[in-house]
Amino acid sequence: MNNIGWIEVGTERPEEAERFYGEVFGWTFADDDNSVGLDGKPYRMITGPDGGAPFGGFYGTGGKAPDQAIFLIVVADTAEACRQAEAHGAKVLVGPQREASGLVYARLSDPLGNLFGVFTPPAR
Repeated sequence: MNNIGWIEVGTERPEEAERFYGEVFGWTFADDDNSVGLDGKPYRMITGPDGGAPFGGFYGTGGKAPDQAIFLIVVADTAEACRQAEAHGAKVLVGPQREASGLVYARLSDPLGNLFGVFTPPAR
């Protein structure tokens, strides 16, 4: 817990970004049937060249948000992590939200304005 467990890349041109990261780093991408980007198209899971478990996702912004990459920290309780972060000057921008899979996430801005996220994996 409390380690970086996910990255997200939001971009207005996801196909170009996928091509770049795929060609440079050997990443592969697959649709996530549970999530969509701001552009209404499927969220895309990122897997490394070793073929292991996905470690991040790409989503299309549809021009509704700036292009950005953020890291997400695995936490035991997303709501509590948000409360703690706010108590230390962060702002909760999105969430906490629960996905159909049971995953709970939030996006925040630290006191310096840097974007990051927290998430709690689904119960097993």
